[in-house]
Amino acid sequence: MAEKAERIILGIDPGTTIMGYGVLRVAGRRAAMETMGVIDLRAYSDHYLKLGHIFERVTGIIEGYLPDELAIEAPFFGKNVQSMLKLGRAQGVAMAAAISRQVPITEYAPMRIKMAITGSGSASKEQVAYMLRQMLKIPNDAMLPWLDATDGLAAAYCHFIESQRPVSQSHIRSWKDFARQNKEKVKGL
Repeated sequence: MAEKAERIILGIDPGTTIMGYGVLRVAGRRAAMETMGVIDLRAYSDHYLKLGHIFERVTGIIEGYLPDELAIEAPFFGKNVQSMLKLGRAQGVAMAAAISRQVPITEYAPMRIKMAITGSGSASKEQVAYMLRQMLKIPNDAMLPWLDATDGLAAAYCHFIESQRPVSQSHIRSWKDFARQNKEKVKGL
């Protein structure tokens, strides 16, 4: 099957106060930033109104940019269970918006995104933003004051990097997976 000549990746960094997003346009092995921004939820005191606004805005972004794929950051497991539950709901609503528009979803752990962008799973948000600016040649005036926006873009760029890897590398998690995907290579072993 021939790969699509051009594709759009939407990346989302879920949040209950500020939700970041970034859109990449991919042509072959090259990616360029289309846009990045935030969904500002600070005006909503009711959590359910926030969720409704997330659904509306993510649906609007999907309709505006027509992404082929969604890359979303998985919730970070912190110590505050209530915050984690709210963050998980926000992520779920963003995912539901993508599902409602038949956009395939891939979830990435925060450490994996940081590792893909900076080479270090413990990189700061500032380091991620700096590396994205360099790799995507984003002009200074296009950078936003919210690091949530670059975190959303980082999820999209991580997905772009992961999708460049050969299938045999990106989907093998064990020897059993390798054997299943490479039956002709392991016959008789």
